[in-house]
Amino acid sequence: MQILLTNDDGIYAPGIAALKHHINGLGHITIVAPDIEQSGVGHSITFGHPLRIRPVYLNNEFIGHGVNGSPADCVKLAIYEIMKEKPDLVISGINMGSNVGIHILYSGTVAAAVEAAIMGFASIAISFEISDKYADVHSAAKVARTIIERITKHKLPKGSLLNVNIPSLPPDRIKGIKITRQFAHDFKETFARRIDPSGRDYYWLIGTDKTAHHEEGTDISAINEGYISITPLRYDLTDNALLKKIESWNWEGIA
Repeated sequence: MQILLTNDDGIYAPGIAALKHHINGLGHITIVAPDIEQSGVGHSITFGHPLRIRPVYLNNEFIGHGVNGSPADCVKLAIYEIMKEKPDLVISGINMGSNVGIHILYSGTVAAAVEAAIMGFASIAISFEISDKYADVHSAAKVARTIIERITKHKLPKGSLLNVNIPSLPPDRIKGIKITRQFAHDFKETFARRIDPSGRDYYWLIGTDKTAHHEEGTDISAINEGYISITPLRYDLTDNALLKKIESWNWEGIA
């Protein structure tokens, strides 16, 4: 099996290294990832400056290809320019922090998996909800391998995407897996207002307490309750109900 492994935390991030270590043996793994952190870039692509690919070594060992672009750029370059064989599976992660609810729209981790799905490849985005209480990414990677093995056993359809979130718990305390839908409400994030040395205001996004949100059957509630969340996602954002409604409006005489 040909596996493309990418992320948004950067090619040197501990999450991608841990996942690579634990999924060795599942297939031939090609790593193509941003050469610097790209968290929060969403589904951006680069067209204003040239993209460059460079081989990356760690302790004199080749670990993959670094790209001076976004996670979506990495997937495009990997499939079109780097890999000799097309991937059977694209995996993005492990992201250090969960990607649930509306945060999947900002996530470079999910965007890489979405890009793969758009290109017709099965993909999985994997995130780990780290916390002050528990942040062992290697244990999360072991859990991730088990999930990946189970998914590949059932052969994901081409162009499909699963968003996996692992709670901030040791494996023996995780309650199980829930198949969920996306939490689709505002997280009510806040900004900290501060003053720079020149006396001018600046603002720092400090996020939200995700544990304060609950809606049964959603990704965020599963994580909060100690379950692994698996959410099938689509990149088609069409509001079909509204489409039907506005079709019935009178559009004559405009053009």
